[in-house]
Amino acid sequence: MDKVKRKSLTCGLLLMSFILLTVPFVASAESYDYPLKDPLTATILSTPVADRARLPKTISAKYYQTIDIFPDRVIPEVFWYNNKLRYSVAAHKEQAPLIFMIAGTGAGYDSGKMKMMQKAFFQAGFHVIALSSPTHPNFIVAASSSRMPGDINSDAKDLYRVMEMIIAQEKLRPLVSVFYLTGYSLGGSQAAFIAQLDEQRRSFKFKKVLMINPALNIFDSAIKIDKMLEDNLPGGMEGLDAFYAKLVHNITVAYVVGDFVDLSHGFFYSAYNDILPGQAERAAVIGISFRISLSNLLFTADVMTRSGYIVPAELNLSATDSLTEYAKSVIYKNGFSEYVENIIYPVYRAKYPGLSLRELVDRSSLRVLEEYLRKSPKIGLVTNRDDFILADGDIEYFQKIMGARVKIYPRGGHCGNMGYKDNVVYMVNFFKESGK
Repeated sequence: MDKVKRKSLTCGLLLMSFILLTVPFVASAESYDYPLKDPLTATILSTPVADRARLPKTISAKYYQTIDIFPDRVIPEVFWYNNKLRYSVAAHKEQAPLIFMIAGTGAGYDSGKMKMMQKAFFQAGFHVIALSSPTHPNFIVAASSSRMPGDINSDAKDLYRVMEMIIAQEKLRPLVSVFYLTGYSLGGSQAAFIAQLDEQRRSFKFKKVLMINPALNIFDSAIKIDKMLEDNLPGGMEGLDAFYAKLVHNITVAYVVGDFVDLSHGFFYSAYNDILPGQAERAAVIGISFRISLSNLLFTADVMTRSGYIVPAELNLSATDSLTEYAKSVIYKNGFSEYVENIIYPVYRAKYPGLSLRELVDRSSLRVLEEYLRKSPKIGLVTNRDDFILADGDIEYFQKIMGARVKIYPRGGHCGNMGYKDNVVYMVNFFKESGK
């Protein structure tokens, strides 16, 4: 596959991912006007334009910043474009608080949600540094110490190292009055582990940390989302080709007749019910989005570690080799549970003899931080009552452990309401009210 085709394939995958996307305070249904009632619809469509927070179209931000985390690392030729870690920074000229933001599963520092949050925080007077998820291919290649994300403790250490190096490279420390931290989805869960790590390292002494729609157990939630594809396709995974063809056809027809609005203002709103008429189709699209992110993660980790699970360990892929068959094999055959069992688990079992698969999974649960979350007043959490990545009892657990530091909205699906005006005000005020 030449570079032009590779770029086109990447854009296509990114487009599909974009389609998809103890007195606790609970926002009442009566006082909360987020308009989308169905959690799957909210997750896919996010927030309608008219209901979004008013943010500047552009801010003084530097995108495509790069940093060399491991100068001596040998990068496979197939990943020539990922040799340095990319990030963005929006900084004021005067001293101000700085917020680090961590993206969700498979998302880059420049994803839609990250840009939205960066604008909101910068407009409110904060410096903002946006970081890709450790599950993003660029992070895996350029910044992952293990070259294989999945163990949240290892990923947290990698993120912490990146934060330290970026602050030094950007020479921002004299301009920072205090450090804050936030992240959404997987990034939200990781933020808690980073905060605990900072209690020992003390590089930032984070004053406030906000988890946005975190998973209680990232492995269990990931498997739950992954199964949304298999469980909602007619005929199971054998029906993926037909479903995908129908999806693309419906999108194409809607676009041709001019029913689309601008991509930057809410993808396929006007044609949504025609493209995805039922709950099964909507669940399957969310599953496809996750499976695409998973395939990127799995392929990258496999090549970087030479595990031989997907690509023969002795094969050196070049920048011009076709990756189509590898991508198809991952999307069609390899779910998240297979990744954990066949790639992550063998590595950590070798490091920790006797470690069971369930013990590995439980290492990445917020439950291991229970005492820290219970006692640390700096950490807050915001989620939705209908967030489908959570299991029965998860919200009640958060309430029990964190009490009034938990804010629960009645609807919004998984991160669907992040751009809603009320949510943005809450996120900004969470940090502003802590003082500068």
